[in-house]
Order: sequence, then structure tokens, then C-alpha cells
Amino acid sequence: MLSKKTKYAFHALTYLGKQEARKPVLISEISEKTKVPKKFLEAILLDLRKAGMLTSKMGKGGGYYLRMDPEEIKLAEVIRMFNGPIALLPCVSLNYYEPCDECVDEETCGLHAIMLEVRDETLKIVANKTLKDILSAEG
Repeated sequence: MLSKKTKYAFHALTYLGKQEARKPVLISEISEKTKVPKKFLEAILLDLRKAGMLTSKMGKGGGYYLRMDPEEIKLAEVIRMFNGPIALLPCVSLNYYEPCDECVDEETCGLHAIMLEVRDETLKIVANKTLKDILSAEG
């Protein structure tokens, strides 16, 4: 399940993706239009800026705007940034691998095998989908 922070990040990115290219938008406007609490949004936007997806402009006419084109912002990257691993178990995670404490043998564990398949199918989708796909789905 996606965390609220992850969903809020997608809402903010989607809102910014609908704006005129490279036109800064105030945090208060993003918060109001997306219904994301302003304090929470500030931290999210800062993380997205650090990741290079957004940039900001200070002063009058300032705010946040997309630094990357919507087709360059991969859903998997945003999910990993705010939600952590995409895999449902640590023993099948590509980037956050850890053996399960209670597992005797990963090679013969039926749950491991199924969760590996779930991870692979999920990755096929989110690794290839972008912010542009979200924007297109919204019309």
C-alpha cells in the first residue's frame, strides 16, 4: 500500500505537471488545490527538489515547478523515495534486500517464490510508467 506521503507526492507532481512549463507555483496554491497539508507538502517538495525532479524560485513570482519533463519522472523512483521498497518482502527486494529472520531456505520457500513474481510484475508496470502517464489518464 502506498503511504500518504507517496500519494501526496504524486498529487503535487501531477498538479505541477498540469501547469505552464517552468512556471513557479506557490506551496500554498499546491496545498489548496491538492488538499495536501502545507507542512507535509513543504517536506515532500524539498525531497523532490533534492532528487532533481523539481526546482524552485525564491521571491516574488517564486514557487516550485518541474525540472524534469513528465515522461522522465518514473513512478518507481517516486515510490522508492517516499514509500521504500516496492517488494512486499525484504527477501525479494532489489534495492533493500534482507533475508527474512524466520525463513529457513529462500530457495524452497513458497512465499518467497510468489512474492518474487509479484515484485517482478509490479516493477514491469511502475518502472515503465511516468508522471506523463498519470497526466494522460486524468485527461
